Amino acid sequence: MHNFLIVASSSESSPGLFEALGLDVTLLIEQTIAFLILVAILSKFVYPALVKSIDARREQIEAGVKEAKQAEEALAKAEADVVGILAAARKEADEIIARSQQASAANVTEAEQKAKVRAERIVADARAQLDNDIRKARESLKGYAVKLVATATEHIVDERLDDKKDAKLIKDAIDREQA
Repeated sequence: MHNFLIVASSSESSPGLFEALGLDVTLLIEQTIAFLILVAILSKFVYPALVKSIDARREQIEAGVKEAKQAEEALAKAEADVVGILAAARKEADEIIARSQQASAANVTEAEQKAKVRAERIVADARAQLDNDIRKARESLKGYAVKLVATATEHIVDERLDDKKDAKLIKDAIDREQA
């Protein structure tokens, strides 16, 4: 117990812990009370508004993130749609090109057929005209030959035969040539 008395007596004669640290206890108590009053006022008026503002901002950020995700999904869907539309357009273009090539080939074939028919008709017409011209030329040549033979016969025979005898002689000569 003696030690306790020494400690107790030493605390009475020596300055206190707060005094040793250079602190004024009454000032510390006043500042603590002021701090607690300030915390109470802040927690009553400022913190709820601040927390409300922070919550609203967090909700805005979450809504923005959600909208950004939706926009990203919409963009991905739109890109997929564009790829599908482009593929369909390419397929349709290929089909149109194939149909136009088939139509072109059909048109060429049809034109070739028409040209062939027309060429055959032109050849047939030309042959008919040629046959007609040959027939006319033969008739003309036959008439000319008849006159020439009649003239030659006159010179050879030195007399003019009548037309009946002349025609009969010419006809007989032609028949002998053809036989």
